[in-house]
Amino acid sequence: MTVLVTGGAGYIGSHMVLALRDRGEKVVVIDNLSSGFPWALPPDVPLRVGDVGDHAFTRAVMDEFGVSEVAHFAAKIKVPGSVAKPLFYYHANTAKSRALIAAAVQHGVKRFIFSSTAAVYGDVSGDPVSEDLAPAPVSPYGRSKLMTEWMLRDISVAHDLKFIALRCFNVAGADPQGRTGQSAPNATHLIKVAVQTALGKRPHLDIFGTDYPTRDGSCIRDFIHVTDLANAHVDALDHLRGAGVSLILNCGYGRGFSVLEVVDVVKRVTGVDFTTRRAPRRPGDPATLVAKADRIRAELGWKPGHDTLEEIVAAAFRWEKSLASRNI
Repeated sequence: MTVLVTGGAGYIGSHMVLALRDRGEKVVVIDNLSSGFPWALPPDVPLRVGDVGDHAFTRAVMDEFGVSEVAHFAAKIKVPGSVAKPLFYYHANTAKSRALIAAAVQHGVKRFIFSSTAAVYGDVSGDPVSEDLAPAPVSPYGRSKLMTEWMLRDISVAHDLKFIALRCFNVAGADPQGRTGQSAPNATHLIKVAVQTALGKRPHLDIFGTDYPTRDGSCIRDFIHVTDLANAHVDALDHLRGAGVSLILNCGYGRGFSVLEVVDVVKRVTGVDFTTRRAPRRPGDPATLVAKADRIRAELGWKPGHDTLEEIVAAAFRWEKSLASRNI
């Protein structure tokens, strides 16, 4: 069996590749390298540079390597960017996913893992959000991902294809062994930007919104270590291999930290008192987004191993320093 990992040279995808290879799985990667890096992959993992929206190309890769399963990470992920360019996001995240799923069905793929997003829930507040809550995304990014969930649900009824969609919360950190991490220089993730600021790569850190109805006025998010997230996707694959049913699950720790709290932890871990600047709210950002995370543990047996904010920040900081040697 060979697992096709789309977007496998990118941030989350490269961690999935490592998790699979570390246990001896056969893997092939499709990535268009718009935000990925070939050096993020182990040297023995084949990389085919191309677009998952190219049906003929994707089918050829599946045929060449005898792909039996797909783990789909290729996507555009910036919420403000989706508000500014909705058609681009619906094409990149929805239309291309449809093409990939069609190729998988025609090839005979039986198991499909989809990296979805907590942005499908929209502007929720208060208690941690459960999978039972009806999705109400407030950004084209969230809607583009929800449409792919809908496609998978419908296709799993009509075809012999089982799927798991993991609604990922805020991903951060880097591989504990230092093999890969978040490498795109223009990333907008809070912890990535904060450690870049601590290292002097940015003059200041913008705090987008300090008037939210939260404990300190800044947004609250559930931050998850990228290695724990990759392992959850592997557990999802094992669930389907064991004749498990199709599922849609949250993937977070079930606790939230505010932006200001994260900044304090980054300053403490790095030892740098960098400059922050208050800025207006960004369109599409809910005040609070925290997972109700009991179902993924019960269904998949997932057990996080890196679930402290300090460890996440420290891993991100180590990785950011290592990027200096690559001039990234």
